[in-house]
Amino acid sequence: MGQSIELGIGTFGDVTARADGSTTSYAQVLRDVVEEAVLADELGIDTIDLGEHHRDDFAISSPETVLAGIATKTSRIKLSSGVTVLSSDDPIRVFQRFATLDALSEGRAEIIVGRGSFTESFPLFGLELHDYEVLFEEKLNLLAELLKETPVTWEGTIRPPLTNQDVFPKSHSGAIRAWVGVGGSPESVVRTARYGFPLMLAIIGGPHERFAPYADLYRRAMDQMGHAPQPIGIHTPGHIAQTDEQAIEEMWPHYEQMFGRIGRERGWGPMTKEHYLNEVHHGALVVGSPETVAKKIAGALTSVGASRFHLKYSTGPMSHSTLMHSIELYGTRVMPMVREMVQEAVPA
Repeated sequence: MGQSIELGIGTFGDVTARADGSTTSYAQVLRDVVEEAVLADELGIDTIDLGEHHRDDFAISSPETVLAGIATKTSRIKLSSGVTVLSSDDPIRVFQRFATLDALSEGRAEIIVGRGSFTESFPLFGLELHDYEVLFEEKLNLLAELLKETPVTWEGTIRPPLTNQDVFPKSHSGAIRAWVGVGGSPESVVRTARYGFPLMLAIIGGPHERFAPYADLYRRAMDQMGHAPQPIGIHTPGHIAQTDEQAIEEMWPHYEQMFGRIGRERGWGPMTKEHYLNEVHHGALVVGSPETVAKKIAGALTSVGASRFHLKYSTGPMSHSTLMHSIELYGTRVMPMVREMVQEAVPA
């Protein structure tokens, strides 16, 4: 595992605040995300993933469009969604958009599909929430066929059948890697294995090692279904500053604002600093100095047996300049330490 570790970053294009406290425009947030990705590319960060949302607190509703802008300004970083909400999208258009991105980036496009943690896209696109399961299952099935890049014959209940239908453009690379993002459901893990897709574990609460059984289930299912081994990734929020205390205090008000709002929408109790600190010290949040963050990432990779880690570096209205500094510390200090720690943890 030590030789093939990939370390990336991710964002939903969280709407940020300016120094005077005013809200940054959506247009500027999107331009800032491109600038953040360019810095990541320059620093040697392996991947960037952009999540699709349809809410007023996130600017990115079309990840592949922003990734296309990034593609023209970068040369090596892999470009991924994180996630594409497949349940409320058209798999043919998803394939076409990512094949186009793959061309513009000369083979750097990836897709992470998922059902998403929000439901705004369903009424927005005229879909019914009670169709949640069948929509994702059938659309994933169709996407798997499209990714073969050969004529597709397919039949389901959600759209008319396809008969020997070719889809264009073809990708630059000839094969776009598609992951499935999973939040912790055994059924979702087994479904991912059934299609032979790589698994991306979205871990936002609780210790990372709690997800090791899901990784083991995935590997067993892949083996039983006769698929070649595929990578497992981890996607977790966090923040990096010069010291633990600085990172914790910088992130807290933004974390409180973002999760406090989500909590009110979902009927959770109020977000407390005690809960936040518990997640920092004992749970999923990767927050602290470069040394602290590197240890936690290395521990997560080794405990789960994962080979990719994505740090969601944006949290609520945290400023663009703060995010840029966190990315810089990730690329220059955290990544070398993680690679060394994981190398040491894996027997030769």
